[in-house]
Amino acid sequence: MSNKVKHWEKTRGLLFVTLAIWFVFSIGIFFFGTEMEASSFRPFGYPLSYYMTCQGSLLAFVILNFWFAGRQEKIDEEFGFTEREDS
Repeated sequence: MSNKVKHWEKTRGLLFVTLAIWFVFSIGIFFFGTEMEASSFRPFGYPLSYYMTCQGSLLAFVILNFWFAGRQEKIDEEFGFTEREDS
């Protein structure tokens, strides 16, 4: 296989893993909102499900973006497609 095909296979695998994590934090969390609503823990008067779905998912997306960029950079370097300039 050529370098481009191997690079695309690894990139596609990373993409599917990233999409699966994104799905869990964007849609999967909401399926358990009612169970978290029953919790008696209410920081600042709001139910725990509010923080988990609204605030927690946003934090997860930011972390996911940085994680994806770092992993993609490693894949690019492995196959010689890096955008960094050597000094």
